[in-house]
Amino acid sequence: MPFPVLICDDFALARKQIVRSFPTQWNIDVTYAVNGLEAIEAIRQGKGKLVFLDLNMPIMSGFDVLDLVQTEKLDCQIIIVSADIQISTLMRAKSLGALDFIQKPVNPESLKYLLDEHNLFRACRSPITTIPSPHVDLLDATKELANVAMGKAAALLSHLLDAVVILPIPNVNTLEVNELIMALKSTDTQENISALCQGFIGANIAGEALLLFHDSSFNDMANLMNLPLPHDHHNEIEIMMDIGNVLIGAFLNGLSEQLDETFNQSHPVILGKHCSANDLIHENSGKWTKNLTMEINYRIEGHHIQCDLLLVLTEDSIPTLKKKLQHFVNRTP
Repeated sequence: MPFPVLICDDFALARKQIVRSFPTQWNIDVTYAVNGLEAIEAIRQGKGKLVFLDLNMPIMSGFDVLDLVQTEKLDCQIIIVSADIQISTLMRAKSLGALDFIQKPVNPESLKYLLDEHNLFRACRSPITTIPSPHVDLLDATKELANVAMGKAAALLSHLLDAVVILPIPNVNTLEVNELIMALKSTDTQENISALCQGFIGANIAGEALLLFHDSSFNDMANLMNLPLPHDHHNEIEIMMDIGNVLIGAFLNGLSEQLDETFNQSHPVILGKHCSANDLIHENSGKWTKNLTMEINYRIEGHHIQCDLLLVLTEDSIPTLKKKLQHFVNRTP
């Protein structure tokens, strides 16, 4: 009788990567869920004796699922599959009853080792029916790429600050210039911001990374970094440059590893200090055209620290990115 396995992730590419990493002779019946609420219903129905669970999802997070499974004493074992690789995340998941943790993107060898370690894999002698694989569109694939890159950047920032980084669900869109301006305006909370920009270029893929730093964050960030309170221009620049190097560099490195692409980065440039989002847009919107954007909002748990990373790919980069993504979606592990 097939063993019921549930894969819960809001991104189709992540679900596809998990299912195609399973051992070929594993006799299982796979069910998919796209959020924690669907996962709980499937577990209650006995469709997930083993659950591969993402943490950062809409409607109901993976942490909420873990909590409900414990509260209701549901019969299942849960392996976390997440791009959030902070030590604090792993410890919290384990404290809520997770059996183990595996980092995205899933590696077949690592997954097989984990299944063997927990005695979850039983090889079947007869051929196994092919498991239906989720359909993945290119926008969904881009979101999962951004999700993994976001997690790498957050882990480095968490290590630098010795703090917990709260991760959002990345927002990815192809925007006309007026829509990009609207996205930037949405960051305007009547609070001044400071911003830096760093260009990057690879093989027919280029763009800019914008880091929007909320001014109320400077003092808390200085305390976490053991720097003097930023009473002067130079200290604020130092904080922005340090955070920019971590977030932008790690994010681009996460993308390059997944796409097998090398990015060269220009020197970061300060776009504006203690200005409104409208002022920033007025000074810089002339060079923006139709773009593919990846928007990430990073916050630090227990502190008034917020910064927005906006990765903007040029319109000329989109065809090359689509080709790379198509290969990435279709390739065999």
